[in-house]
Amino acid sequence: MLKEYDVIVVGGGHAGCEATAAAANLGSSVLLITMNMSTIAQMSCNPAMGGVAKGQIVREIDAMGGYSGIISDKTAVQFRMLNLSKGPAMWSPRVQTDRWLFAQEWRLMLEQTPEVDFWQDTVIGVTTKNGTATGVETSLGMTIKAKSVVLTNGTFLNGLIHVGQKNFGGGRASERNSTGITEQMKSLGFDHGRMKTGTPPRVDARSLDFSKMEEQKGDEYPSKFSFTDTKPLSEQRSCHITYTNQNVHDILASGLDRSPMFSGSIEGTGPRYCPSIEEKIIRFKERDRHQIFVEPEGWNTVEIYVNGFSTSLPLDVQFKAIRQIKGFEKVKLFRPGYAIEYDYFPPTQLKHTLETKLIENLYFAGQINGTTGYEEAGGQGLMAGINASLKVQKKEPVILRRDQAYIGVLIDDLITKGTEEPYRMFTSRAEYRILLRQDNADSRLTKLSHDIGLASTERLAALEHKEKTTENILKHLNQTSVKPEDINAFLKKSGTSEIKQKVKLSTIISRPQVSMNTIISSLPKERESLIAFPQDCIEQAEIKIKYSGYIEREREMANKLNRLEDVKIKDEFDYHKLTSISAEAREKLSKIRPKTIGQASRISGVSPSDVSVLLIHFGR
Repeated sequence: MLKEYDVIVVGGGHAGCEATAAAANLGSSVLLITMNMSTIAQMSCNPAMGGVAKGQIVREIDAMGGYSGIISDKTAVQFRMLNLSKGPAMWSPRVQTDRWLFAQEWRLMLEQTPEVDFWQDTVIGVTTKNGTATGVETSLGMTIKAKSVVLTNGTFLNGLIHVGQKNFGGGRASERNSTGITEQMKSLGFDHGRMKTGTPPRVDARSLDFSKMEEQKGDEYPSKFSFTDTKPLSEQRSCHITYTNQNVHDILASGLDRSPMFSGSIEGTGPRYCPSIEEKIIRFKERDRHQIFVEPEGWNTVEIYVNGFSTSLPLDVQFKAIRQIKGFEKVKLFRPGYAIEYDYFPPTQLKHTLETKLIENLYFAGQINGTTGYEEAGGQGLMAGINASLKVQKKEPVILRRDQAYIGVLIDDLITKGTEEPYRMFTSRAEYRILLRQDNADSRLTKLSHDIGLASTERLAALEHKEKTTENILKHLNQTSVKPEDINAFLKKSGTSEIKQKVKLSTIISRPQVSMNTIISSLPKERESLIAFPQDCIEQAEIKIKYSGYIEREREMANKLNRLEDVKIKDEFDYHKLTSISAEAREKLSKIRPKTIGQASRISGVSPSDVSVLLIHFGR
């Protein structure tokens, strides 16, 4: 009934949606199979995109021609640029989104993408022949053929939901789990494990007293995610902040004996950096309160996401404790928080293309690889979709380096280090943070994406215009001098030393106390020459002036280390013959089989002396 496809994508979450869009936009015929067409791109956890490091990933997805940034802009209810008090390497965009509009827009975007077909069904296995994926089998008894398969099963593989001492099979609230794939992968030789994640209660905004909370408004001049012509928000909804207290903690503690986490009924490892509220009161006993973010689920709904109160405690304990939070004294619950544990496959079993090492043309992306977060999933889905499509077309794969993208850091970490707990991206994981800023994601990635046929010509033209405009701003600042009498009053007010002779405007802007926007707002003459330039170009020019030394040093360091990536290692190389490297290194290298010395150097258990031996062996 269904034709043979170039790519079948299993799962309609964030990874699956980006994989589908990327593969189809590269010209492959794609079938997206999902258990429920009504929950494509559902935001299972908080109604937000971006945040620290995650916002950079969304901008990278957008720069590559993915859809997450565009859809986030179209469905945002609030925008904030986080960490503006720090350097630009830390600036991170984040939006609250309308949960229902987000899913709706994703589905519409996919429906309007040529080469995409849909099928509602449950995949129970991947068909293979001679170690190569050839399609999938479904619960309806269908075998659908494909040249490559991308698995993005999220939390559905043997998913088990816990609320107190009650547990039941499910991949998400009110949705059944998926069985069969784990068992088949095990029979094919894959290692697997269990992980868990959690979600907080959803509550009725009409039952909350917001006057007792701190209001958290969006930015006065909101920006956006996409480098395309999406529009910034003209109006926004506020979030609110409140706190737990000792009464809340005491009630939570009274229910720990019925907690699935502490009773041993949960086997999976939970996210270290997004712990449940019961984990927080155990791990951080010295704290008498924890922050709670009260986040609206959309423009026209009263449903509220209680960020920071993830829990799997019994319902009666959840209800009693949450009512002790200021502003929640009369709260009405829509549904309780719960924990979910699910199967994943350690990602050291993948190549950097996200193709599995055991089965050719089979790709894994998202939580199946042990990650957590919409953004991490979307980035993996994008790259899996790109590489699945390119391989079908017999073209070279795309592998992003660690100095090219946070997505490159994410995938390299997963493949070379693995993960035994849900992996979450942080800026601290990237050694080239000043190169991987949110403002320059298009400069880093759009030309590369255009070269493979994904990013449109319009995107490339917009990038070239932006870069030319930025260079014009820099040229103006480097050529324009200012006199002491014209600027000293401004410098004194800004808390920086006055000048005694004419200096270039770029020299003034290099001072940490001075910004381009304050110059534009305070100096009429400069305002006239700069006000016509777009804000994103002004921002990028200022970063290049203030941080040029740091940028150059990071680039030099990246270039040096990238030389290790040029030293290739053959797949069949026998590490056990190298008795001068440690036994642990031989074991890890034999298991992970890195493609280059650079990849080998990042494997846990491979020491610098081991790397030196490898370099000598390969004639370097």
